[in-house]
Amino acid sequence: MTAPKLVLAVVDGLKPAMLERAVATGRAPAMKAVMDRGTYVDRCCAAFPSVTPVCAATIATGVRQDRHHIPSMNWYWRDERRYVEYGSSFSAARRFGVVQQLTDTIYNMNALHLPADVPTVFESLDDAGVRTAGTTYLMYRGRYEHRMSKTTALTRLASTVMRRTVMGPKELFYADIFASRETPCRSQLGLPGVRDQHAGCVGAYLTEHDLFDFLLLSLPDNDTHSHRFGPHAQVTSIAAADRQLERVFHAGGGTDAFLDEHAVILVADHSHAPVEKAIDLQSAYADLAVLGPSGARRDDAEVALCPAQRSAMVYALVQEGRDALVPRVVRAALELEGVDLTLWRPAPREGAIASDRGELRFAPGGDLRDPRGGRWSVDGPLEVLDARVEDGVLRSPTYPDALGRAWSALSCPTSGDVLLSAAPGYEFADWGGVDHVGGGSHGSLHRVDSLGALAFCGVQAPHDHGEWSIADITPMALNHFGAG
Repeated sequence: MTAPKLVLAVVDGLKPAMLERAVATGRAPAMKAVMDRGTYVDRCCAAFPSVTPVCAATIATGVRQDRHHIPSMNWYWRDERRYVEYGSSFSAARRFGVVQQLTDTIYNMNALHLPADVPTVFESLDDAGVRTAGTTYLMYRGRYEHRMSKTTALTRLASTVMRRTVMGPKELFYADIFASRETPCRSQLGLPGVRDQHAGCVGAYLTEHDLFDFLLLSLPDNDTHSHRFGPHAQVTSIAAADRQLERVFHAGGGTDAFLDEHAVILVADHSHAPVEKAIDLQSAYADLAVLGPSGARRDDAEVALCPAQRSAMVYALVQEGRDALVPRVVRAALELEGVDLTLWRPAPREGAIASDRGELRFAPGGDLRDPRGGRWSVDGPLEVLDARVEDGVLRSPTYPDALGRAWSALSCPTSGDVLLSAAPGYEFADWGGVDHVGGGSHGSLHRVDSLGALAFCGVQAPHDHGEWSIADITPMALNHFGAG
C-alpha cells in the first residue's frame, strides 16, 4: 500500500500558548483541523542553542549538532580561522561582509558545514524514490542539482554574485534564487512578510499539479513578527501562516479532502521569550584580545565571541594557553548580568554547568536516566538545573532535556569552548549591536524559548514516552514512507 503524501509544515517560533489562543479564537482553522484529526503536543523540545540554524539542521537530519555540526547562528570556524554568520541581523551581516554571510548561509551551510555523511530528510527520501519538494528553508540538501533562477530582475542581479549550483530536493523553491520550475509565485528574494505567502503559493501549485510525495513547507514569518512585537503578539502571525496552510489545503480540494489524502506534521523549531534587557558580551572580556568581525587582530586574538540571541559561545584561540584561559572565560561569564547558565567541558568526557546556584558536573553513561532514555552520571547540586530525581529518572522541567541538549552542544566539534544561556528577559546583542528588547527572542536552554508546538495527523508517532524533540521529526517522515 502506498503511503499518503506528507506535508511537513515548519512554523518558525510557534509558541504553544499562542497557537492555542489562535485556535480558540478561530484564527487558525487549518492548524485546528490537524490538531482535531490527530495528536497535539505542547512540549516539543528544541535543540540548544535554540536558534534557527541549529534547530533547522536538527529537524532536517533527525540528529543534534554533535553529529550535524551546525553549532549556532554565529560561530567561529577554526579550520578557516574566521567567523561564520548566518543572518543575526543586516547590521551584523555588514560587519562580517554581506557576500560572505550570504555565501555561508545559502551555500556553505549545506555543502560544507553539514557533514556529507549526515543525510537530510530530502536525501534519504530521494534515495528511497519519494518525490521531494521544499520551500525556502535553511537546510535543503537533496540529490538533485539546481541552477540559479534568472526569471526576475532581482534574481538576475543576485546571479552576478552567487553563481553556484546547489543540491536540493527534486522540487526546490528557495527565495526566488532557486526554482525548479516556473510558477506564478514570487518572494522578493525572501523578504520577511512575503516568505509565508511565497510558501503558500508554491505549496498550492505543487499540490494542484501533483508534484510531490513529501513537501517541507517553511513558514518563517511568525518568527520575524515575534522578534519585533514579542511572543504574545503571535496570534496575528499565526493566523497569517494558517492562511497559507489553508491555501495548500484548498488546492487539494479543501481541508477535509486534503487531510483524507495527506498526512501532516506541523512543528515549531523553537519557541519565543520576551526580551527586556540586552547583554553586552564584549564588556565581559574587555581585558582579553577579542577577534573582530573583519579578522582584525587575528594573529594575537585570545578569544572569539559569538553572540546568538539568547545564547552565546566563546572560543579560546590560544591553544597552548587554553587550560588557563577557559576558567578565566567561565569566571567572567558567571559575573555577567543576564547570564543564567555557563557550560564547558573540564575534561573530554565530562561537562560542567554553573550558575549562581552552584556547579554541576555530568557525563554520559551512569545510573540516572532522563525522560528520553539517556543515561548520565551527575556530581553536584541539582539545583543548578532546578532538577530532581524521581524513581531513578532525572527531571528538569525548567530546562527540558537539559543534559542531552547540553552534551550535544558541548561535544559538537564546531562549538565554542564555553557556552552561555541567558536568563529569562535577557538577550545577547549581536555583532551589529542589534537586540530585540521590547520584542521576543530565543536561544537559551530554558523552557520559555525551548518548548514549541507540535501537531500531526495521518502519521505514526516514533515513540510513546511523551518526551518530544524536534529530532523526532525526520524519523517520523522516514518511517511514514518505509525509509527509516
